Amino acid sequence: MIETSAATYDVGGVLLERPFKIRRLGHFGLNALKMEECVRFYTEDLGYRISDKRNFGERAERPEDIAGFGDPHGYFMRYGTDHHSFVLFNKRVREYIDKQRHFAPGVVMNQISWQVGSLGEVVNGCDWLNEEGLKIQRSGRDMPGSNWHTYFYDPDGHTNELYYGMEQVGWDARSKPEPMWDRMFRQKPELPQISEDEEVRVAEQRGNDLNAGYEMRDSLPGKDYDVDGILLPRPFKIIKGGPISLFTADIDAAARFYAHEMGLRISEEIVWNGVRCVFLRANTEHHTIALYPIELREQLGLRPDSTTFSIGIQVGSYRQLCDARTFLAKRGRRFIELPAELHPGIDYAFHVLDPDGQAVQVYFSMEQVGWDGRVRPASSRPNPKPGSWPATLAGEADVYGGETLLGPLG
Repeated sequence: MIETSAATYDVGGVLLERPFKIRRLGHFGLNALKMEECVRFYTEDLGYRISDKRNFGERAERPEDIAGFGDPHGYFMRYGTDHHSFVLFNKRVREYIDKQRHFAPGVVMNQISWQVGSLGEVVNGCDWLNEEGLKIQRSGRDMPGSNWHTYFYDPDGHTNELYYGMEQVGWDARSKPEPMWDRMFRQKPELPQISEDEEVRVAEQRGNDLNAGYEMRDSLPGKDYDVDGILLPRPFKIIKGGPISLFTADIDAAARFYAHEMGLRISEEIVWNGVRCVFLRANTEHHTIALYPIELREQLGLRPDSTTFSIGIQVGSYRQLCDARTFLAKRGRRFIELPAELHPGIDYAFHVLDPDGQAVQVYFSMEQVGWDGRVRPASSRPNPKPGSWPATLAGEADVYGGETLLGPLG
């Protein structure tokens, strides 16, 4: 059990043990090797839409050094109205140009970003984490996306971010124009700051074209699938990102970091093949992050050079989950069978491999944890077997529970 300090920090009028409260996993990203193929996979196959892209190759002192690295752009992608829920960067380009940032061996996650409730929580959280002895990578505000943040490492070298605020992309599918990136901050901001509404007002007054931002609609042509009454180009829709599943060299150190420093709550621990695995949650979902000892990687046949077990995406229904597997199989994607015991709280899921061989966990519903903090007993879970999914499921009390997608499916 993780020991915690006294609740002494006023967070919006509530006394908590740290000066911030993570509300949810907001976004995450990967550093890719087969960049062009991965962009097609995450946009055409899975349905993410690009909200912005940046040419990181422009930062290279000698452009010829990265000439063979492939597409040097970073892609900011969304499934809903958040400017980005997933980011894809070129691994070799980022490691070449980002000399100050340390990418530990095997780390292909470029960020795990946790949303808090206010800018004050980001700023005060930065100070608190620094006092706790964490090395702060940087603080300020990034563009594109407009989110205020502070970045730091977990014990295995995965970059975590606390952030507040995220640019919203509306019905016209346009992001903010580049002249509005002038409110980027490279250091921890002073409080208070002007509101986003005031930023837009200032941009209008100085004559910026607010309709000049990047625009991208669905990258896959055709509207061939009836998805619960809406015609879409694929038979499913992403409605949520996560959970993140990681391999760790020291399960105790990693669990302590995410519980003590980050304030996540341990939902469940299991022992599988003689090793301990830990599942922690940010809100009511069974787990937002899962931790596995690194020695399981080879046993499971997962990518041998990655400390990322899998990234998760949630689709809108059980029918969509079944149809998604059929759709991705027809498009020639590879799958890997992983034991259901290793994802408690998610009864029905499959794992598809991206072009780099990184596992993506696709599921439709996650067990929700109520006021008493107790998860469902393992004996009460369906524990489905591969290849034997029923045509329909009996409804559980928490089916389709948790965070919902607001807005149209397409």
